[in-house]
Amino acid sequence: MKRREFMTLLGGATATWSIAARAQQPAKPVVGFLHYASPETFSKVLEAFREGLKEVGYVEGQNVTIEYRWAEGHYDQLPALAADLVRRQVTVIAAGGTLAAKIAKRTTTNIPIVFTSGEDPVEAGLVDSISRPKGNLTGVTSISSMTAAKRVELTRELLPRSRAIAMIINPTYPGADAQMAEMDAAGRIMGMQILRVAAGSEQEIDAAFATVGKGAVDAFVVGVDGFFITQRRQFAALSTRYAMPAIYPFSDFVRAGGLVSYGASITGDYRQAGIYTGRILKGANPSDLPVMQPTVFELAINLKTAKALGLTIPPSMLSRADEVIE
Repeated sequence: MKRREFMTLLGGATATWSIAARAQQPAKPVVGFLHYASPETFSKVLEAFREGLKEVGYVEGQNVTIEYRWAEGHYDQLPALAADLVRRQVTVIAAGGTLAAKIAKRTTTNIPIVFTSGEDPVEAGLVDSISRPKGNLTGVTSISSMTAAKRVELTRELLPRSRAIAMIINPTYPGADAQMAEMDAAGRIMGMQILRVAAGSEQEIDAAFATVGKGAVDAFVVGVDGFFITQRRQFAALSTRYAMPAIYPFSDFVRAGGLVSYGASITGDYRQAGIYTGRILKGANPSDLPVMQPTVFELAINLKTAKALGLTIPPSMLSRADEVIE
C-alpha cells in the first residue's frame, strides 16, 4: 500500500472514530423543575437549588439544562406540568412540595425524582423508608408539621395569658390533618384551645381573619402549605390590620412582614435537593440516597412588626433568635 493511500485510509478511520466518539458522549442532561409556586416568590430557593447543583459540578447553561414548570399556586395545573416533563424525557425531576412530588410519582416510575417536602415522606406515601427509599424517589423533608407543637410554645412565651389559638390550614394540602392533630395535642398539654380555620384561596384567607379577628382567639399559627408561602404578604398585612400576633413555619414570612417564625431552612432544603439531583445526574440511584432530614431549626423575629402590634419580645426569645429583622 502506498503511503498516500495509507494516510487517506487513516484519516478516514480517524474521522469515523471521532463521529462515533461524539455519538457515544451523553447529551447535556435536562432537569425538570416542577413547583407549585412562582419564580418571583421562590427566587431564593431556586438560587439555593442551583448552588447545590454547582457543588456537584453542574452549572445551568453550561453542562446542564433546567426546564421550569411553575404552577403559580394553582395546584390543579401540576398534573399537566408533570406530564409535560415526562413527555420531554427529562433526566431527573426536582419536585418542590409534597403535592408536586406525589403527582410526579404518579406520572412516572422511570425518571428519578428528588423532592422537597414539609411532611413525613413515609406517611405521605412518597417513599417506603427514610433510610432506604426504594423506587425512583428520594429527597429532603423538613418535617415541618412536627414543629407545630413548638409554635404553640412560642405563642405562650410571647403571650403568657393566651388561651386560644387559630390554626390556619389549607384543606387541600396533603399534611393538613397531621398538622392539626399535632396542634390539638400540644394545645391539650398546654391547656390552650386550638381553633381549626380552613383557607385555600386568597378570599378564604381574608374571610378567615374576618372570623378570628373578632376576639375569639389571642393569636394564630399558619400551617405548612406552599400556597400560604405565596400569600405571605397577605398574611402579614392581615395580622397588622387585625392586630393579631402570628407564628409562621418559615422565615420567608417574617422577611415579608410576619412577626415570628420557627422551622427548618427552606433554602437549605433546596440546596440539598440540588446536591442530590447532581449526584443522580452522575449516576447515583435514588433508592440508595436516604431522605435527608433537618438538624437545625431557625427562629426568626421581626421587631418592626412587633412594635406595630404593640408587643415586647421577651429577651429569652430574642437571645435564641437566628434572625432578627429591625
